[in-house]
Amino acid sequence: MRQNPFKILWLISAFLTLTLGAVGIFLPVVPTTPFLLLSSFCFARGSERFHRWFLGTNLYQKHLDSFVKERAMTLRTKLCILLPASAMLIIAMVLMSSLPFRILIIFLILFKYTYFFTKIRTVREEDS
Repeated sequence: MRQNPFKILWLISAFLTLTLGAVGIFLPVVPTTPFLLLSSFCFARGSERFHRWFLGTNLYQKHLDSFVKERAMTLRTKLCILLPASAMLIIAMVLMSSLPFRILIIFLILFKYTYFFTKIRTVREEDS
């Protein structure tokens, strides 16, 4: 039986994004949850067995389970995603000389916060 080369690429991507997500737990500049969401998607595309394994890990249970099941996050998780990403965007905005792109970055930051606090329910730490 021939192995699908795209499945191998999905698995490589899954492990790469899983590693970046795990690093994000310890480094506040690297956002954990988006990398873990992407990792889950890549595992699902690459291998059912690895996807089931990933869904059972403590990393998934702690950072993604409540979001996937209930479309909810703790305030801490939201801020751990938003603040480092906003800091990077603000640095880019300060270094940029183009006014239209600065305005675009401001709208992007406002959109992120609006989305996270209006579309994603906030739950308490003990509820998640």
